[in-house]
Amino acid sequence: MTSSTAAAVSATKPGNTTEYDAVIIGAGVAGLYQLYRLREKGYKVRVIEAGSNVGGTWYWNRYPGARVDSQAYVYQYWFSEALDKEWNWSERFPAQPETESYLNFVADRCDLRKDITFNTRVTRATFDEATSHWTIETDGGETLKTQFLITCAGMLSAPLTSTFPGQETFKGQVFHTARWPKEPVDLAGKRVGVVGTGATGIQVIQTIADKVGHLKVFQRTPQYIIPMRNPKYTDADRAAQKAGFAAMRERVQRTFAGFDYDFHPRNVYEMSQEEKRQVLEELWADGSLAFWLTAFVEVFFDPKVNDEVSEFVREKMRQRLKDPKLAEKLIPTTYGFGTHRVPLETNYLEAYLRPNVEIVDVKESPIVCVTPEGVKTADGKVHELDILILATGFDAGSGALTRIDIHGRDGRSLKDEWNKEIRTAMGLMVHGYPNMFTTAAPLAPSAALCNMTTCLQQQVDWITDCIGYMKAHDHKVIEATKTLQDQWVEHHDDVANATLVTKTDSWYMGSNVPGKPRRLLSYIGGVGTYRQKCDEVAAKNYEGFAFS
Repeated sequence: MTSSTAAAVSATKPGNTTEYDAVIIGAGVAGLYQLYRLREKGYKVRVIEAGSNVGGTWYWNRYPGARVDSQAYVYQYWFSEALDKEWNWSERFPAQPETESYLNFVADRCDLRKDITFNTRVTRATFDEATSHWTIETDGGETLKTQFLITCAGMLSAPLTSTFPGQETFKGQVFHTARWPKEPVDLAGKRVGVVGTGATGIQVIQTIADKVGHLKVFQRTPQYIIPMRNPKYTDADRAAQKAGFAAMRERVQRTFAGFDYDFHPRNVYEMSQEEKRQVLEELWADGSLAFWLTAFVEVFFDPKVNDEVSEFVREKMRQRLKDPKLAEKLIPTTYGFGTHRVPLETNYLEAYLRPNVEIVDVKESPIVCVTPEGVKTADGKVHELDILILATGFDAGSGALTRIDIHGRDGRSLKDEWNKEIRTAMGLMVHGYPNMFTTAAPLAPSAALCNMTTCLQQQVDWITDCIGYMKAHDHKVIEATKTLQDQWVEHHDDVANATLVTKTDSWYMGSNVPGKPRRLLSYIGGVGTYRQKCDEVAAKNYEGFAFS
């Protein structure tokens, strides 16, 4: 047992203290930083984490091929240049084990584990109006009292695991990608089925295609893709990144999506066909999400521009597939580029050229159920399998909190409210739930459309400063007013509905969860704009928030 693991295990034992200034749910990117910031201010803080160690997304998602698709030099913490100088990334887009190691490194260097309870879930949280405190209950039978409840549970942390009838009857092994076991899974020679071809499914498929006996991919919606260019870093690369730490920290706060790149400055209609093609070719060759988030802002708003960029990507995909029948199945035509989450990939399309890989079109013949032998589709066929991998996604944005029994003023239930309509005040609070701050919640960029480390750190900093403001002015309670929340929802919807994203069904809109209220989960006005609006609210003594 390593020292880190030993510390993680020992920290699962509840302490005697049950009253806190703040209780944080989750020890991922946001939770670790929130703990650091509040402890730095001298507050008594406790983190409750369901996993056995830190890492959040990068603890749970250890499926074959799991890899970050933000460049390593922007997917990091910005609060300590000393930490940056000590850590060395190996490549542009690190694999899951390296990112998990980085978060463990930060937790160790900052001595965070002593305030984290592992292997524990928050089951219920109730606001007591008489004491202006939250009562937190866990599945370990512990009860905690806290002035502030801060949710850092993640926006993709509520997996859709029980997706099909009959899963429990399957005689083989079933794995959801977000609950992949730590122990190796033997895929060699096995008949494997993968359900789902989003970003996660693509990573799994391209990774295991040459390792399994036979692979069936159950695809409902084909995806536009961008080939990943992932060079190993040299010492010179790392030295340059470290030298530019301060400038990069400033840069990522002001762009549309929290990366170091932003949209092309010229209006696309002012460019010739040759100039547009040159921009697209250069960004395509870069092999990053820059092609999606740097080319032309009009791709999100203008159907004509979107059609042109979509056809460019289709052309690139056709060149690799060659087989017209495969191209018909794998190249999207029913929606535009960039209105879904755009995955980066490495030889994903080439996996389908292998003789042991086949596509099952579940839009044409949907999955009916799982049988003891495999997956049964509407055409009556049973696809016999040894292993079934569910890359079926998440109840994104809201699911992490609706799976906890949260009650605010007057006994109101967050689950009940969000099952009717998902509303927040800037993604930072919810009206009716005093002293509950949220990160990665709906209606903020951190719910989807952002380099997560950028947005989560911005929200944590805002929350920390707000609590500091309350302490300085002897305020006990803060709540987002209904007026502020209504105004933010209206603004969010106005911006969202001007884009093509809301015209497409995807998890961005909650469309992957039956019955989920339809609303763009993420603020699409841009990271820089969102930060500015948050800063303006704080500068006006947190205008729109009521204190007592």
